[in-house]
Parts: sequence; structure tokens; C-alpha cells
Amino acid sequence: MNHNIRAVLLTGSRATNVTINDQLQDFDIIYVVTQLELFTKDHSWINVFGEKLIWQLPDEMAIGEKHLYAFHYLMLFTDGNRIDITLYPLDKISLIVQEESILKLLLDKDHLFENLSLPGEEGYLIKPPVEKEFLDCCNEFWWVSTYVAKGLWRKEISYAKAMLEDPVRTQFLQMIAWYIGLHTSFAVSFGKKGRNMQRYLSPLLYNQILATYADGAIENNWNALFRMTTLFDELANEVANALHLYYNQKEAENVVEYLKRIYAMAFW
Repeated sequence: MNHNIRAVLLTGSRATNVTINDQLQDFDIIYVVTQLELFTKDHSWINVFGEKLIWQLPDEMAIGEKHLYAFHYLMLFTDGNRIDITLYPLDKISLIVQEESILKLLLDKDHLFENLSLPGEEGYLIKPPVEKEFLDCCNEFWWVSTYVAKGLWRKEISYAKAMLEDPVRTQFLQMIAWYIGLHTSFAVSFGKKGRNMQRYLSPLLYNQILATYADGAIENNWNALFRMTTLFDELANEVANALHLYYNQKEAENVVEYLKRIYAMAFW
């Protein structure tokens, strides 16, 4: 191995036992290196991994956020393997522990991580909310739901769907995660964007959640919005009652009535 690489760590879903592995799962690798520029000035060194189907260097792109210290290689190979490599300079190893949710040490030539506590699987598990977090989730869900209604009333479907599928659904998925955590003693992983949720939900509830995804038709998006608000209210009440959290039921009722009023304006 290159002598400039002093440590290697595995992160991401392959470093944990709480996710199910499959052949499309990424390999997320961290290299701790002595001199970052020795690798980044000539990218041909990554050819050792095989023939690339497509790759990306996000830290050299005009779009997206740039990392202040690390450098990333995102690679999909013609054999189907996906490898994401992050290079960290030697003097920034404390940031690795702070920024990653899970780490498994594969190589440590200089015992760099000997006295550092590496984050374990707990970073992947659903965590119960504190009351402020719960209330903020609910408030954001109900507040931005009014934006969806406004967009649908104006027939601005791209705006309405953007509001529904980003800020509103983000909080909806968070509530689903807490509901799952409640019924699994907070010992499972929700997965990115809820990809693990089907295995922890009843078929009925899972199909009700799927029914909140709509196409581009105005009426179907109204239906999706009302289905989502109904489910969110039911799940929020159950989570709040079980965890002894305050739920602002009046806020929810006010918004639902407002949504119904805008819907009536749109169709009558």
C-alpha cells in the first residue's frame, strides 16, 4: 500500500450490522494521508480500482458544497461496484470522528486512533425526540403544508410538489421514523429517506404511506396532501402520548381547516 496512506476506515452502511447488505451497496472508505496534494494533483491513481463507468469529484465541481479539508472520489465501476473514497489529511483525524456517524478501523499504521472513541452503530439507530425537536417537526410540517395548498390553488404544480416532496415529506418521514422507533425500542435503522421502513410497518400502514406519493395531476396532489396530513396527525398523537410529549392539536386542526378551505376555493 502507498506509504502516504497511514490509516484506512470503513464508514457508511457496510460498517454496521443494522442494515441489510446487497450487491448494490456502496463501499465508503476513508484514507488518512500525509499529503493530500500528492493524490489530488493527479487522479490517475484511482485507476487501480478498475474501469470506471462514471465518476464524480464533488470538491472540484461548480455546484454543491465543498469540504474544507477532505477530498472525495465517487466512483461507479463497470463491474457494478460503487466505491466512495474520502481523503483526510493526517492533522484532521479528529474531524473524522466528529463528522462520521459510524466508523470501523481497517488499518492504522501509526496507532492514530488508539485513544479515540470511534462512533458505533448507535449513530444509525432511530433516536427518540426531545419535546422541542418533536414540536419543531410538527410545526414545520403544518406550516409548509399551507404552501402546498397555495401552490395547488394557483395550479403551480412544480412549486406545490417541491414543497410537498421536500420540507413537508421530510418531517412526515421523521414522524414515521419516531413511530417505528417507538415500536422497536429505538433499536433499528430507518435508512436514508426511509428505505428500511417497509420491514417495520404493517402492510396497511405502508400502503397508506405509499398513497401519499402523487403524479403531476392537481387533484391527485390534493389527495396526497390530505392523506399525509391525516397520517401525520395520527402518528404524531401516538408518538406524543407514548413519549409524554406535548402535541399542539389545535395547530394541526387549524391548518387542516385552512387546507380544506383552499381546496374548496379551487374546485367550487
